[in-house]
Amino acid sequence: MNDYIGLRRLKWFVGMVFLVGIVSLIILRPLPFLFYPDLPYLGFLGRALYIIILACVLCLYRIWKGPTGADRIVAIDILGIMIVGLCSILTISTGRSWYIDIGIAWALQSFICSLALSKYLEGKDFDD
Repeated sequence: MNDYIGLRRLKWFVGMVFLVGIVSLIILRPLPFLFYPDLPYLGFLGRALYIIILACVLCLYRIWKGPTGADRIVAIDILGIMIVGLCSILTISTGRSWYIDIGIAWALQSFICSLALSKYLEGKDFDD
């Protein structure tokens, strides 16, 4: 039993070191090579991109390890929202408006899929 608690604490510590490293990378090194070099808010967009990517990785972990189906559905819905945010950051930074179209389509698809999965977990038919 004590070995299990020790391994659990070690796993928690390694995860925290990883998260602190990612957050320090976000603060110290934005991604300037993806954006126009003359944007006045270049550092903000790079850091926002890092944060959304980190949040997407954490959502993918919750989808993989979620204890229940409802947790997985919520994580999938949040992942869809973050992808829409990623599309909006790319629209602002690159100046291409077709990212907004992708974001709108992704939001609609994510909403419909969340409704279908929640109906499936309730045990109802799709036409109920």
